[in-house]
Amino acid sequence: MNITSKGRYALRVMLDLAQHPEDGYVSLKVTAERQNISLKYLEMIISHLKKAGLVESTRGKEGGYRLTRAPGDYTVLEILDSIEDNLAPVSCIQAGAVTCDHAAACLTIPMWKELDDLTNAYLSSVTLADLMSGKKWAAAGEIAPA
Repeated sequence: MNITSKGRYALRVMLDLAQHPEDGYVSLKVTAERQNISLKYLEMIISHLKKAGLVESTRGKEGGYRLTRAPGDYTVLEILDSIEDNLAPVSCIQAGAVTCDHAAACLTIPMWKELDDLTNAYLSSVTLADLMSGKKWAAAGEIAPA
């Protein structure tokens, strides 16, 4: 599995919106500046997030984007799924299903499928609220956000 910059930036954008609920609708220009992401690249990312129903927008002077739910109701998996083509560890698994013509004879497929299932379960267990607080990793002695 390789998370692209689009996936990483999508998480950053969602976190930025989650960290500024008092701002209401946040303009892409403000988010781009805060996150040091090209506005043009951000426009492409936000369109995927909007299409997936993860953000909503309004136009006008006070226009911009905001989350449609509370940060704890978003999983990292659903955010990445809205951006990334395939999160599976190998190309013969797509959206959790084995798609390889040689699957019946391949002795490695069960291992790759299990790895995919474990990865998806983990990413489903992490929410935007978890990322914001960092407590999930601080308790394990891992690095937490400052």
